[in-house]
Parts: sequence; C-alpha cells; structure tokens
Amino acid sequence: MPESVNVSIIYYSSTGNVHALAQAAVEGAEKAGAQVRLRKVAETAPQEAVDSRAEWAQHLQDTADVPVASHDDLDWADAVLFGTPTRFGNPASQLRAFIETTGPLWGQGKLEGKVYSAFTTSGTAHGGQESTLLALANTFYHWGGVIVPPGYTDPVMNQLGNPYGTSHVVGEGAPGEVPLQAARHQARRAVEIAAALKAGRAA
Repeated sequence: MPESVNVSIIYYSSTGNVHALAQAAVEGAEKAGAQVRLRKVAETAPQEAVDSRAEWAQHLQDTADVPVASHDDLDWADAVLFGTPTRFGNPASQLRAFIETTGPLWGQGKLEGKVYSAFTTSGTAHGGQESTLLALANTFYHWGGVIVPPGYTDPVMNQLGNPYGTSHVVGEGAPGEVPLQAARHQARRAVEIAAALKAGRAA
C-alpha cells in the first residue's frame, strides 16, 4: 500500500477500552503501509467527575503523552477513524465537542472526499453501539465523506457481529483478540479504500 496514504485515528476514551481499540487500529493501518497519527480529543469532564473513578483518573494520566487532536490532523488525513464509547446511544460529548469545532474546515471543503470509519464500546451487549456509529455517520454525510464500514469483509467480523464498525462490550472486560483483530481489519480496509481513491484521482 502506498506510504502516501495518511490516516488519523482520533478517539475519546475514559478508562482505556476505546484507547486499546485505537492502538489496534494504528497497527492495522501501519501494516497496510499508511502514515498514521494517533490523537485523543481533549477531556472536558470536570475534574471531580474524573476523580470519582480511579480508573478514569489513571487512564488520563497514562495517556498524557498522546497528542490532542487538532484540525490539522483532519486536513492532513486521507482517511480518519473515530473511536468513542457509547453515551446513551450517542458518541461521547468530548468527541462531539471536537467535531463541532470543525465548521471552518467543512466550510472550506477540506473534509469532503476523505474516507471515514468509526468504532465504539458500550457497557452492555445492547448498549447503543450501532446507534452510536450511525450517529457519527450523520456527521460524515454532512462532510461529504466516503463512509467505509468493515461490513462482513473478514471472518473476524462474523465473530464480532457488528458490520457498522468494531465494537466491544466493556462489561466483558478489556478488549480481547477478536475486537482487536477487528479494529486492525477495519483500519486496513479504510487504508485500502483511501489508497484506491487517491490512485484513481491521480489517474
């Protein structure tokens, strides 16, 4: 895969599960030959909320070295994968806060024609995973993006059971090999489609 394909993986994770999927997506995209940026969005929750859960405060500390997402990460990318936990069937407000600052890029047409894909976690098996991914797709429609879901394009997706995007049930523990493999596959697929689009436009 051409190294000229740039991929930004932008995520929000409170306790580390989405972060683990994001890291797996980095591995998949890099293995496909892409240049990859891993970026977290800024934490907007009050400090007292963060401190109310030890694992939340610990994860924030553990990922202090991960750069915070900027508009340049979107402008630079040929493909963008967004990761978020499910919040009442919607993306986390921290990720939405970042997305809602992108009006200037959208207005300049700098978000259109890129590949977009998304992954998520929820506390329970029916905790709004699909609605969260579909809600993110609403933004991609407005941006004029090319939405690339994993579908059932790899056997691991038949085990995972979510063609909309990689997902994991946090109540079952940290992401195991199946969701991590799914995240790698989803990222590889996004890179492949982005590379084909880029080659076609160049031709």
